Amino acid sequence: MKALFILLLCTLLAARPAADTYRVDPTASRVTWTGYAEVGGYAPTGTVQLSRGTFTYDGRHLRAGRFEFDMRTIAQEQAQLVEHLRGPDFFDVARYPTAVFVLDNVQNGTAAGHLTLRGVTRPVQFPLTLTKLPNGQLRVTGKATLDRTQFGIKYNSASFFQNLGSYAIRNECALAFAVVAQKN
Repeated sequence: MKALFILLLCTLLAARPAADTYRVDPTASRVTWTGYAEVGGYAPTGTVQLSRGTFTYDGRHLRAGRFEFDMRTIAQEQAQLVEHLRGPDFFDVARYPTAVFVLDNVQNGTAAGHLTLRGVTRPVQFPLTLTKLPNGQLRVTGKATLDRTQFGIKYNSASFFQNLGSYAIRNECALAFAVVAQKN
């Protein structure tokens, strides 16, 4: 009986395709953020650089990964806004220069993992799409909506402060990404 179980286990493991490790190309990848005012249509958009990342792919599924973002690279066309975002009211990049997303798994086109931002780790889920490129690279695209207050960023949140009027900032922000990676 024990031999039959071991044989069955080995057969199942052999049927699972081997996973290859892919390394992210930060120069070919793009991460865009958008914040929103509570009132009106103000929605500033900018970028942040992915500094490095890896994931495993078995030919059909992404299995796991780790992605690091250099929060000091937050960019936007308004220099004053960039300075504020890099400061202690928002991302406090002097204390927390890196954000990390650890991908646990992808099922039915939905990624599940944990994001660490400002020293706070929270579970996140979002849809993604994987595209095989002709040169053997993979492109992973998607869009995630995050509640900034879950990571301790409460600045001008109507959930924490009253009578903000037009100064209120929505808790939710959006991240859109296109990550390009090459097999190791």
